[in-house]
Amino acid sequence: MANTSFSGPVKVSDTFTVATVPDATLSEGGMIYVSNGKNGAPIIAFSNGTAWLRVDTAGVIQAT
Repeated sequence: MANTSFSGPVKVSDTFTVATVPDATLSEGGMIYVSNGKNGAPIIAFSNGTAWLRVDTAGVIQAT
């Protein structure tokens, strides 16, 4: 696998809500921006192949 480096911010192209996130089983290793995934606040999440998890706690995203 090749290494990639960035010299500026990386923008996640789409914004999702907890209700509209893609299927985690089809997105293993993917990262998304969830506008309400941290108990109603925005958070970056990653798929472990089963669920979308918050990057700060590895807990499952949730709107409330």
